[in-house]
Amino acid sequence: MNLHRAYVLLAAFYSLLILIGVIALLAGGGTLLALPLLVLGAMGVTGLWGSILNKGFMNPRMWRPFACLLGVAAVVQLFLVFAASPSGVEITWLLTSAIFSLLLVIILYRYGNRDQALWATPEDLEGGMVLGKLLEAQRELTVEKQDEDRQATVRVQKAGNEYRASVVRQREAEVERFEESFTCPATLAFFIEKFTCISVRDFADKYAGGETSPAWHDRSAAAGLSLAAGPPGGRTSSRGSAPH
Repeated sequence: MNLHRAYVLLAAFYSLLILIGVIALLAGGGTLLALPLLVLGAMGVTGLWGSILNKGFMNPRMWRPFACLLGVAAVVQLFLVFAASPSGVEITWLLTSAIFSLLLVIILYRYGNRDQALWATPEDLEGGMVLGKLLEAQRELTVEKQDEDRQATVRVQKAGNEYRASVVRQREAEVERFEESFTCPATLAFFIEKFTCISVRDFADKYAGGETSPAWHDRSAAAGLSLAAGPPGGRTSSRGSAPH
């Protein structure tokens, strides 16, 4: 049995537990805690299947906070088992839910990492491929662009398995500088177009003669709309993980 099949069986088992819990609740075997525990469990199983199938479900920003919530909930439930003298039925629900949550915490926390191809749109994936090919031919890429009252300079490098983007952007008298590092080139493409007025097409136009698909024409016009959103995490000078 390979690892992927083991995870599929795990997800199937967790799904079965949720189904059993719903049946028990409908049969009158639940408590006041049963419904919220089932809701949390169902969301956790959704994320588990997404991780196994390599599909992005819902928003990547929600999964890490949700994983932390599951972890806190598991600790609280174990505390209640030993400190609150619950009934036999309540102990069953609390212990099952706590044990159910422990492995999910790790899986869902990893699943919530935005720097993965599974969260990328087809356009981001294509942009990542373009940037990856350009960086194979040239160690460093730099593009500067003026768009009405906005100006941005983006410098991209590849160091080992990491893609590093250094951004300087200016709007009127306000100048912001920040850096980010990524392992997925599609996330790099997303980052550049999300937080600057520069598009992947601008890099292609400068370094590869504009060899991109027609879809980039539309994206170039829309990319600058995100400039006012602020740098990831609200930082003016930073270097770290992908935006979440």
